[in-house]
Amino acid sequence: MEKFTTLTGVAAPMRITNVDTDRIIPKQYLKTIKRTGLGKGLFSEMRYNDDGTENPDFVLNQSAYRNAKVLVAGDNFGCGSSREHAPWALADFGIRCIISTSFADIFFNNCAKNGILAIIVSPEDLEKLFDDAERGANATLTIDLESQTIKGPDGGTLHFDIDAGRKESLLNGLDEIGLTLMRAPKIDAYEEKLAARGFA
Repeated sequence: MEKFTTLTGVAAPMRITNVDTDRIIPKQYLKTIKRTGLGKGLFSEMRYNDDGTENPDFVLNQSAYRNAKVLVAGDNFGCGSSREHAPWALADFGIRCIISTSFADIFFNNCAKNGILAIIVSPEDLEKLFDDAERGANATLTIDLESQTIKGPDGGTLHFDIDAGRKESLLNGLDEIGLTLMRAPKIDAYEEKLAARGFA
């Protein structure tokens, strides 16, 4: 998993509440178990018209936001089904950080397991970030995970809270497998102890 330390990038505003995982990545893209190639299907029902052409009104189709790395989103982002394809699609598109007032629990955890930092802020702070994000190409935010800060284009800084274990995993690029492998010496020692007692 890619480490998350500091990220500077354009933030795209998505003033929509209750964006569920079906909208993030529709069902027709769920046939794969690969984590790559799903970016093209991200928000496809909003990004594309029925004839396959781009919807010019959708934020990620606008020239200022095509390479957005941060998504500033409405309340209850990632609700609905537990599909892990949703963070896979976001990461494949290039989104490394999502900021909202709340997330569905499973989606929130899936983001961390896939190197995406999901940040919860107050409604007041979210409104400030929406104002920043609506500046188009000038909507650049800097997220520093170590100091737990978000710096806006004018230099204003917001602080965010994060669970210490989640922070450590993201900073070191460790998913659940990586965390388990870190404990391999202790696991091996335990297995050897069991084998010596005849339980192997």
